[in-house]
Order: sequence, then structure tokens, then C-alpha cells
Amino acid sequence: MIRRLLLLLLALQMLAALALAWALWRGALWHPAAALAAGAGAVLALRLAVNLNNFRLSRRWRSTVPAEFELGAAAALGLCWREFGASLRSSSWDMLLPSPLWLAPAGPGDAASAASAASAASAAPPVLLLHGYACNGGYWRALSRELRRAGISHYALDLAPPGAAIDDFVPQVRAGVARLCAATGAPQVILLGHSMGGLVARSYLRADGAARVARLITLGSPHHGTALASLGPGANAAQMRRGGAWLAELARAEAGAVTSIFSHHDNIVAPQDSASLAGARQLAFGGVGHVALGSDPSIVQCVLAEIAACAPPRGAMDGAGRLR
Repeated sequence: MIRRLLLLLLALQMLAALALAWALWRGALWHPAAALAAGAGAVLALRLAVNLNNFRLSRRWRSTVPAEFELGAAAALGLCWREFGASLRSSSWDMLLPSPLWLAPAGPGDAASAASAASAASAAPPVLLLHGYACNGGYWRALSRELRRAGISHYALDLAPPGAAIDDFVPQVRAGVARLCAATGAPQVILLGHSMGGLVARSYLRADGAARVARLITLGSPHHGTALASLGPGANAAQMRRGGAWLAELARAEAGAVTSIFSHHDNIVAPQDSASLAGARQLAFGGVGHVALGSDPSIVQCVLAEIAACAPPRGAMDGAGRLR
């Protein structure tokens, strides 16, 4: 559904650009190439304005930025430009393509042989990728390339329907965990959730416990809500509002081993320290926007390090690469 909506929005943007170009060509006698450039530029300018408005709104409810993460004017402009690029790439390309699915190559045989082949590529558990609000599994395309390069099996879900209550996504997570474990022979997976995806993962842990989850890693998840959620439609957006009953109930549940990665310059989660979670390993960054969290090189390397830390020690593996 998200793909169809994005395709519709892109089609409308193209029509708007062409309509403006036609008007400039026929009405103002512009050169056709200049008219087309102006039409495309106007659409991009509108999308940039939306992006900048998110920064404006998030600044209104911002939390205190530690001194080591303060940005100068040039760095702030770079932050906005990178976030605009990440948003443009994600919504206009990544999320239009099939969601990533990659399993470490396995030879013929049962789950044990699959586990052996997977461990030969990487001893880390497979990773189930959970996207955020109004996105789909295509959001993870950049990170998927790095996971595949590292030999880490992974699977990105398309959580549906987009506006459902967060608890309604739990059966899809349960099925995704089962699929990864069956395909790789691994006893546990790592849950990696961006934004709302981190709350979906916590909802799954509340329902099923942590027996099949080695670690939860959240990227910019509004664990205590975000002021901007009041602007979004859907039951899930309502649940992410600050001070809501659903978040308060979730906070009383045991989340297991969690790493919370967030940016003090998040332009969607505001206040930004709402992405911190008591009892979790907190890893704070600066100069990274909300959408860019899934592709920023420093964040990606941090995520890979957290995944690698979940690999069992070499002494716990037998000669075939299986857990003893």
C-alpha cells in the first residue's frame, strides 16, 4: 500500500512539474529545457520546504543538546541537506523497490547445514528489520547492502496496514522471527527497528518475551512519544503521542537487552531525548536527521558493531560453525 501511495504521489509531482513547464513554455515563451528544469526545480523546492518545516517543528519541542553535539551554521546546513537527500532517495527510490531479503548461502540439507553455512559468513544472529511510520521495508536498502557485505542474514518486513495499531503488527513480527530462524537455523534473531519499528519490536517482546531475541536495536524510536505524532493520521500515530496511555503501559513491560541509538538533531522525534530508554545501552549522535539514521555511515558502522557484539564467542562454536 505504501508503494502504491508513493507511486501516486510521484505521478502527481511529475504532472505538476510538467504543467508548470508547459505554462512557462507556452505562456512565457521559455526554452523547453529551461521550462522543464524550472518545473522539476519547483517540485524539489516544495519537498525541501516540507523537510525544513519538520526541522522547524522539531526545534520547537527540542530537548537540550549537549555541548559536544552543538552545531555551527555550516554543520546545520549540512544536516538539513543530508536529511533532504536521504528523504528524497528513500521515498522516490528505495521504498518503491522490493523489501530486502538476504539469507547467507546454505547448502542442501536441514536447518543444521543452513546454520553452518550462515555461521561461516557471520557468527552474528540474523537480523529482522522493522521500518517506521509511513514507510516500508525498502527503507533499509542502504543498510541491507552493508549487512550482506558482512555476511549477516536479514529480512525486512512490510508492516501493514500502514495506519494500524502498533500491537496489530506483532503477528507479522512473530512470523518474521520464525522465518529467519527456520531459514538460518539460528536459535535467536536481532530485532532492528527504526522509529515506530522500535516500538513494534518492544510490543512483540511484551507479547512473546525475549527467548528468540538476542538483542533489540532501536534507531530514533520515540520511546516516550513525539510531539509531531499529533500531525499524523492512523492509530499508530495516536499511540506515539507524548503522554499517551499506550506508551505508559509499554514502559511497564520488560524489554530485554536493548541498544538505543539516536540523534540529538532528530527532526521527527521531539524532544530528541525521547529516543533514550531507561535500562538500555544509550548511543547518542549529533548532526544526523531522522530518515538519515538508516544510511548515515557513522550510524551504520555503529549498528554493525552492535550486531557483531551479539555473536557467540569462538569457544562456543564447534568445528562446523554451530553453537555447542
